[in-house]
Amino acid sequence: MTQQEDKGVIGVIAGEGMLPVAVVRNLKMAGHRVVCAGLHGQSREDLLRPLCDHFSRVGLIRINQWIRVLRRHGATRAIMVGRVAKERLYAPFHLLRYIPDWRFFRIYFGRLRHDKRSANLLRAVADELASGGVMLIDARNHIPELLADVGVMTRRRPTAEIMADTEFAWPLLQRINELLIGQCVSCLNREIIAVEAVEGTDRMIERTHTLCPRGGWILCKASNPNQDVRFDLPTVGPATIENLQRSGASALILQAGKTIMLEKPALLKLADELGIVVVGRE
Repeated sequence: MTQQEDKGVIGVIAGEGMLPVAVVRNLKMAGHRVVCAGLHGQSREDLLRPLCDHFSRVGLIRINQWIRVLRRHGATRAIMVGRVAKERLYAPFHLLRYIPDWRFFRIYFGRLRHDKRSANLLRAVADELASGGVMLIDARNHIPELLADVGVMTRRRPTAEIMADTEFAWPLLQRINELLIGQCVSCLNREIIAVEAVEGTDRMIERTHTLCPRGGWILCKASNPNQDVRFDLPTVGPATIENLQRSGASALILQAGKTIMLEKPALLKLADELGIVVVGRE
């Protein structure tokens, strides 16, 4: 591979979970060469390495290393996908543990000195990548078949109670998202049971079960309307459905066109088998 840009090369900056694997598979099926920078301790290296044309393990907060890996192998466009375990960044001595580079220091103690919220951090990372010659692009263009559809997606239909809870919770979730609090709320009988924060969807589902062991509640999940769609899109998978069933949920309400459904046909089949209604909302 030469230093000259190859128009068919796309980089993937991979975090946790199966979404990076799904994105890489789709890119390869579309005929792209894929260069993957897998975040150390987060990405599924065992699955990504065999799929990618090149895979390198990179530091969590070593942005210049990401850029070097991607540019060295011809990628000037990249998709950043997969959850980053944000709670690790709140651990004691996290900066020393992950050995940040000069680009991260410039972001963290310069641009973000007075406001280190996730949305600002992600925008700053995107700008830093661009300054190094790597432009982040929207993953949705490469996985349209995995996006949630408008309407009921399962054979099982929502009950009147599910629809009433949805109509109550959905506008509240939009407000919560605007405040950059989280992507999910759980609701039962027109009462909010739990709100997602930094812990992630699965742990929030388990917390809802602790708070509402009788079951029957719904989970609503949507993206921040002001969020840059190049990163942090809401994602669910078959494991989400299993967790919902174990925790007593009755329905999953997703934002259509902006929520990624991993293994979508298998997810919907499993939802029908386990009695979980799945609905897409605009």
